[in-house]
Amino acid sequence: MSTASSAPRAYAFRDNLTMLRRNLLHARRYPSLTLNLLLTPVILLLLFVYVFGNVMSAGITGGHADRSQYVDYLVPGILFLTVAMTSLGTAVSVATDMTEGIMARFRTMAISRASVLIGHVVGSVIQTMMALVLVLGIGLAIGFRPDAAPLEWLAAAGLMALVSVAVTWLAVGIGLISPNAEGASNIGTPLVMLPFLSSAFVPVDAMPGWFRWFAEYQPFSPFIETLRGLLLGSEIGTENAVLAIGWSLGLTVLGYFWSRAVFNREPRQ
Repeated sequence: MSTASSAPRAYAFRDNLTMLRRNLLHARRYPSLTLNLLLTPVILLLLFVYVFGNVMSAGITGGHADRSQYVDYLVPGILFLTVAMTSLGTAVSVATDMTEGIMARFRTMAISRASVLIGHVVGSVIQTMMALVLVLGIGLAIGFRPDAAPLEWLAAAGLMALVSVAVTWLAVGIGLISPNAEGASNIGTPLVMLPFLSSAFVPVDAMPGWFRWFAEYQPFSPFIETLRGLLLGSEIGTENAVLAIGWSLGLTVLGYFWSRAVFNREPRQ
């Protein structure tokens, strides 16, 4: 009985690995999309540090221009901007699979349907974590100085991985409903814009009152503030931590069930 029930799980696990390998090979053979999406947060990091750094730091510190202090403030926000940008590549990749007919072929094959989506998600999360390491390395090279213990680094990595999974599942859903790759890029733009409308570049308290409530409670502000607290030793606050975990889990569940429902529909004619 146990052997029979374990066989389908073994086949599903094998299918997941096969789809993961396919997506990683696809990313390796066509790296231009990943590089283009990765360049944007890197350029923004360098732009805000070396062009706007003194001005922005003066606004944050109340008149004292300190570029190094602004680097510490900026890097956590850029890390989550990287998550959003790389997820856009996932949406485009899924939409491309849909329009080129490979998804229709997968539907007819004797494989786990979930593995098609899981392969995209796991492959994208792996690429996102690699991109985060690169951006973090650039941040360290230009003056980012975290003050985190090993346990806090582990918690920070776990938070970034959890957010990556959540955002990637949303990106998969966007790719599935998009008519083509260009449509996926356009539909996914609001997701990429959210970090710009958060506390990534300036504190929420510096924003107009009519906009502050949105910036404070949208997903990326709690993500960024929690990561700042973990890496820089500042106070996180129970509200930010709870919101960060709640948003991550909620978006993961929403994205998963949405993507599965769309994928299980009849193919578009």
